[in-house]
Amino acid sequence: MAAKEAKARIKINKLLEESGWRFFDDATGKANIVLEPKVKLTKVIVDALGDNFDHSTNGFLDFLLLDEAGFPLVVLEAKSEDKNPLVGKEQARKYAKSQNCRFVILSNGNLHYLWDLEQGNPHIITRFPSPDSIKGYHRFQPNPQRLITEPVGKDYIALTQMPGYTVEGGWNNVGERDAFIQKNCLRFMRDYQKRAVQAIQDAVAEGHSRFLFEMATGTGKTLTAAAVIKLFLRTGNARRVLFLVDRLELEDQANKAFVAYLKNDYSSVIYKERRDEWRKAEIVVTTVQSLLFNDKYRRLFSPTDFDLVISDEAHRSIGGNARAVFEYFVGYKLGLSATPRDYLKKFDAAKPSTRDPREAERRLLLDTYRTFGCESGQPTFRYSLLDGVREGFLINPVVVDARTDITTQLLSDKGFAVANVGENGERSGEDSFFQKDFEKKFFSDATNRIFCQTFLNNGLRDPISHEFGKSIVFAVSQNHAAKLTQLLNELAGAIWPGKYQSDFAVQVTSLIPDAQQYTINFTNNNLLGSANFLDAYKSSKARICVTVGMMTTGYDCPDILNLALMRPVFSPSDFVQIKGRGTRKHSFPEQLFDKQLKEQIGKQDKNQFKFFDFFANCEYFEEKFDYDEVLKLPRPVSRETGDGEGPETPPPPPFGEYEHRGDDALKLLAEQAIGPQGMKIDRMFFEGFENVVKADPVLQRQVDNEQWDQAIDYVTTHLLDKPAEFYTLDKLRRAAGVDRRLTLREILEKIFGLIPYFKGQDELLEDEFQKFLLDQPPDALSQHADAVVAMKYFFKAYATDGHLRDIIEKKRLTDLNVNPAFSMADFKAVPREWRERIPEYVKDYVSLNQFM
Repeated sequence: MAAKEAKARIKINKLLEESGWRFFDDATGKANIVLEPKVKLTKVIVDALGDNFDHSTNGFLDFLLLDEAGFPLVVLEAKSEDKNPLVGKEQARKYAKSQNCRFVILSNGNLHYLWDLEQGNPHIITRFPSPDSIKGYHRFQPNPQRLITEPVGKDYIALTQMPGYTVEGGWNNVGERDAFIQKNCLRFMRDYQKRAVQAIQDAVAEGHSRFLFEMATGTGKTLTAAAVIKLFLRTGNARRVLFLVDRLELEDQANKAFVAYLKNDYSSVIYKERRDEWRKAEIVVTTVQSLLFNDKYRRLFSPTDFDLVISDEAHRSIGGNARAVFEYFVGYKLGLSATPRDYLKKFDAAKPSTRDPREAERRLLLDTYRTFGCESGQPTFRYSLLDGVREGFLINPVVVDARTDITTQLLSDKGFAVANVGENGERSGEDSFFQKDFEKKFFSDATNRIFCQTFLNNGLRDPISHEFGKSIVFAVSQNHAAKLTQLLNELAGAIWPGKYQSDFAVQVTSLIPDAQQYTINFTNNNLLGSANFLDAYKSSKARICVTVGMMTTGYDCPDILNLALMRPVFSPSDFVQIKGRGTRKHSFPEQLFDKQLKEQIGKQDKNQFKFFDFFANCEYFEEKFDYDEVLKLPRPVSRETGDGEGPETPPPPPFGEYEHRGDDALKLLAEQAIGPQGMKIDRMFFEGFENVVKADPVLQRQVDNEQWDQAIDYVTTHLLDKPAEFYTLDKLRRAAGVDRRLTLREILEKIFGLIPYFKGQDELLEDEFQKFLLDQPPDALSQHADAVVAMKYFFKAYATDGHLRDIIEKKRLTDLNVNPAFSMADFKAVPREWRERIPEYVKDYVSLNQFM
């Protein structure tokens, strides 16, 4: 027991020092930790402690943390590793009251809770708050009643933009009102957006601190979020708000919106642009990935730095390791999602299949509801696509179900069968391909061409210029996107000779330089030029963006008229998001420069869009949409041979995988045991590579802009495996002298000074385990706090030992009796439900390749 207590103390001491607390006076200030100070307790407090106290009139605190004036600030109650920290909760409360402390930390060295005695229940934390952070939090005096009773009208945002708008002449003159609103960019909330904000007020009144908005794409989640942010800041229930997005392009989009809506009262910044000054802002916008990188959220932030955390596209930005960022901060939590759980209603949760992509999606959505306190399946507020259509704010698509002979076979239960023919012409079985194999293992240029021809022949035209309507095509991969872009430009060149010069379709994927700017230009109708058909009408010269995943979530381009899924989709949330790109309404005459022509044309609003589905995705996910308008396409005609004697037998498609069955011979066999630091020649080798990388301006620019996919592709293409120096990833890994496999991204991050060193295997496992703890329901975790050490041991062993994973997965548990690394006793020390939960998490969220 004494050993476990001592071990817990050592860990707690380290955590305190890492967060800026001092045991001794130093250059940064006076000591602000008092160890076990003797505290005089009143008899009333002693009697209240009962069996938890030794019946003397004096008790001892484990740690007392002081402010800069030496007054008590935080009580830290320490328990041994085998005890749940919460067992000391009531004892710590009494101690805190005796010292006039508002804050309590409960810890056993592995699991920690921060408790604001004025704000409800303890919250799990993975890092202790810093002195400055807790001092600022101490000044924070939230008043939920003010939030609950705050009047929220339709003009809640407009009153921040222009407080005196109601006395302006342009507003009071009904004939000028629309122009006045447009000129001043005033935003008024719709009824359902106002109801969403009021739903939070009701939830707070019921004691809730977590909320979930399920609002269809195009219903103004960002405007609603801005109103929620104002509500919390204005009523003093938040000092600072963190807005998390999962895409780089959404970061700038959200920040611009908050600036436009709230700048007169509150400042909003993007974290990466204001790394040193973010504390001066009330709203901080950042990507989850930015905070996850090098554990930035734990190194640079305290758990109390934000009082309201909003997660945009919540089911994405809290999935896996990203959940650790979201849960790290204490306070109110709001999730925004466009993905309704109803899309999974036909899925049999009682018979989950690990092979079915819908099962993983189901788990993610259920976890989203659980995270935001909506275990019943009812969000805090819901406004669906059908609600938006019914009230006239959104539009439904016209679904175009288009299938070719080949895709029909790919979609069938038997798949597309290809005979294996030997060199002597004899058949030796068949290979079957399915929709998931398209453009991965199964390739067909003829099918891609039919896709593009069908799309161009049947897509909606722009009602003003009559050119092909602005469109987005979703491809399987970046290579597939390149093929489709080329085909669309070739076909457009034939249909509209000399009109586009290969600017009709543009690939917009992560490998394309300035791809993010392309998406912005497409929205603003100046991608590769504008007014290509009608001089007075501003509409992007490029008519189609071909993407993979960049434009699926949060991308706002209301004049989209056509969407095409030239790929199968297995994620319901992806499907909903993609379809949502077309549901927004739009008035096309607003793009006209000529006022007289605008009046002549009159009203030309977007009242429909086409959703081309080449892989029966709608059939797979949707059952409520009306398919009466589905365009029935003729079956493709078979190719005829030159002599007209019948259809030509197509050759079997090339395979993405190849099995070599010929002869081979051993050419080189060499063994060398290298220590952790590597050989000197290896270290010199790494330094040489480092100099080459730092001297490359292209790489420097890509890293500065966080274009990691492009940077990795550039290094692989231009620097690795070249004859001059023959740098290889394996050699670089050996040269680094780390006890695990490094990724090329990690190597680049180290070279450019973005990480101070390469983390060893155990340190990385510690980080992964902390993320795992944050991903668990607090109630479930608190029930087994005494087993956290055993759980950690199992987590680390399972992540690093392939033999143990095989034993667990095949349920050969008796093998643990003779397994030296992880025994049956170790396994039994892990609570029963966690024996499945830990392997499931590791397989889903931990990259095992780095530990091989």
